Amino acid sequence: MLSLFCTRLGYQFTQSELLNEALTHRSHSAVHNERLEFLGDSVLNCAIAGLIFTKFLNVSEGRLSRLRASMVNQMALSDLALSLELDQLIKLGEGELKSGGSRRPSILADALEAVFGAIYVDSNFAQAEAVISRLYTPILKTVDHSAHGKDPKTVLQEFLQSQKLDLPEYTVVTTIGKAHQQKFKVECVIPKFNIRTMGEGSSRRSAEQAAAKRAYELASVVD
Repeated sequence: MLSLFCTRLGYQFTQSELLNEALTHRSHSAVHNERLEFLGDSVLNCAIAGLIFTKFLNVSEGRLSRLRASMVNQMALSDLALSLELDQLIKLGEGELKSGGSRRPSILADALEAVFGAIYVDSNFAQAEAVISRLYTPILKTVDHSAHGKDPKTVLQEFLQSQKLDLPEYTVVTTIGKAHQQKFKVECVIPKFNIRTMGEGSSRRSAEQAAAKRAYELASVVD
């Protein structure tokens, strides 16, 4: 399982104990991932700042800040963690296991940041930056920086909430290819508007973003 995760991540650890620590929640043992998570948070923010600074040359500092925030928030990180199937690897105490902690956004987000921190310690910033860039580049393709740095899922969610409607439903329709070269097809459904859209991407999150973008375009016209 760990080797498959590393393949999805695109990085092989020299010190496997660092990865084990990154995947260990404090409820599990005295040696846990909080220190690596602290480090990984800074590594991630710096890597994303560099990525979007290079990608969006004519975007103001304010919009870059909002865009970065939308890409490193808890929900974005937990979605990315789930696409890497990190939830199947995280080590939790018995209480957290029973309460569904492996799918809790805060736990998943912290663990993924800890993994980024572990990569930094295992090698260097350049390696960690390369991994983060590879994971986030497909997501960046779906981001409309003119919408105040908000990704399509957030834009759609806020629109539906403004209409006092339920949140959209996302379902993975197909997954094809090997672990490190997978293609996802996701359906986004808005029952109230009878809207069904499809999105494709190299991660579940990027596929969801593509489907959400199409759904918002349709929903805003219906409204």
